[in-house]
Order: sequence, then C-alpha cells, then structure tokens
Amino acid sequence: MTSRRCPRNPLIAGAFHRTGAIEVWGRGTNRVIEACRAYGIAEPTFTEASGAVTVTFKAEVVGGARGLVPGRHQVGTKSALSPYQVKVLEMADVPRALAELMGPSGRTDRTKFRDHVVAPLLETGLLAMTIPDKPRSSRQQYRTTEAGRVALANATKA
Repeated sequence: MTSRRCPRNPLIAGAFHRTGAIEVWGRGTNRVIEACRAYGIAEPTFTEASGAVTVTFKAEVVGGARGLVPGRHQVGTKSALSPYQVKVLEMADVPRALAELMGPSGRTDRTKFRDHVVAPLLETGLLAMTIPDKPRSSRQQYRTTEAGRVALANATKA
C-alpha cells in the first residue's frame, strides 16, 4: 500500500479533522500502529481489494452475560470506556446508589442504564457492588475498584 497525502474520503476525513481526531493527513495509519505497539497488541493488517481498504485488528474478546466485552488488558483505553462509564467511575469513588449514578447522564431507564453502562463495568472488575450477595438489594451501592481507578486515569489522560 502506498502512502497518500490526501484523504480517500474527504467528507469523512473533514468530519474527523473538525473533531480533532485527525491532525495531519497521512499520519493516521502510523498513529494506529504506534498505539497498538504501545498497548502490546498485534498491529493491524491492511488489505486493498477492488478499491476498498480493509483494516483488521486482532483483539482478545471474552464472552460476557451481556455479549462481547473487551479483554481485561484492553479496558481503560479511551475506546473501551463510554463517557457515561467514565462519569460512573468518577462518581463511584465514594459508594453510590444506582439512581445517584444515573443522575448526571440524563438517562431515565434504570434497566438500560444498569445493563449498558454499569453491568460491563462490573463484569470487567472496574466497579464493584457493596452488597455482592444481594445484587437487587434496595440498599445496593456501587464503588470504583482499584482497577477502575487505573482505567479512569488512563481514559482521562488519553
């Protein structure tokens, strides 16, 4: 594959440039490879066929009760934590009830919030229940674990 100094898709590249995701044309591929090396994961493979480019990342994926979640060594990368999850980890530095954690997100559906935001954090060990033997207790609270503090530090500095 040859290096290009102009974007393959100017509309998408323009949108990424305006958000700050792209700084200079032609550096993205090298930055992706450097990031993979920095995190100790396999470099992506690039293939071009019929005018389309395919980038393949090899990542460890483990099954969870709610589907696929990143492997433990991947958690903490900026792409692994949603803004809601970052906020939950920040707030749960002091044990808090689910309703307290939901407040700043503006979400109103407890079940969806618990399933999509809190459950992945529990499954990956970034968040813990204060009463683990009674997960549905009305007095249940959640606290950030040491692994969660590390992931939070990595997510906020990235």
